[in-house]
Amino acid sequence: MTEWQGQEPVVERGGPAELAELLARRAVVVLSGAGLSTESGIPDYRGVTGTWRRHRPMTYQEFVADPAARQRYWARSHAGWRGIARAQPNTGHHAVQRLRGSGHLSAVITQNVDGLHQAAGTRDAVELHGGLDRVVCLDCRRTSGREELDQRLHALNGALWDSGARTNPDGDVELPQELVTGFRVAPCTACGGTLKPDVVFFGENVPKERVEHCYRLVEGGQALLVLGSSLTVMSGLRFVRYAVKLGRPVAIVNQGPTRGDGYAAVRLTLPLGAALTGLADQLGS
Repeated sequence: MTEWQGQEPVVERGGPAELAELLARRAVVVLSGAGLSTESGIPDYRGVTGTWRRHRPMTYQEFVADPAARQRYWARSHAGWRGIARAQPNTGHHAVQRLRGSGHLSAVITQNVDGLHQAAGTRDAVELHGGLDRVVCLDCRRTSGREELDQRLHALNGALWDSGARTNPDGDVELPQELVTGFRVAPCTACGGTLKPDVVFFGENVPKERVEHCYRLVEGGQALLVLGSSLTVMSGLRFVRYAVKLGRPVAIVNQGPTRGDGYAAVRLTLPLGAALTGLADQLGS
């Protein structure tokens, strides 16, 4: 993933009526971001609860090259995992599922790694950046569950999640250096190799087949609706640009400026939970 540094003022276009009209066409594809999960207690990077100024996520290159970086990542991630695992879908996630079930949405693509769309019932949501509930071995490529790893890390290190630190969007928390230095990292049980969360890190590419699948979903839809994403990274913005290229209207609902605002036929700043629930009610979902 690569990132956008610019900040532009939000220019509102249209209103709730125009958004409802777009959804009434049916076969709308949703692209969701971290802003949809803030009402579940998971902060985003750049929105009103954003952590970007004080917390920069680890890059893929750093994780792969530096054993100390991996130790730091897994210590902080172990401490924050309970916060992610306890999070529950909010009214926005449930409204998306209602709209998906009624046929107004043809597909859901999410940039989030928290699994909350699936927990709300949208089992076929495409996790563009992977999911924190899985880990993958970089050596043998075996995938396993995060709960299994959490139990192993707990046995090695104890309950670091009792530290009370705030969870970051990527599931980790800040820890005192002495806890990081003494942290024991668990290897792959199959080959003894290096474990990584099954998510796309900054500096890492989304798997090509996943990108192609999302392109096909956008092709099959009648419009694209972006929910709670600043579209800062190209991995999400590319689908906005592709929808426009295909002549599909784009609507964006986000609390702050986005990199895709210039492409949007409808651009609204609304609290997502209430706005999506109202839309679902209005459309009889």
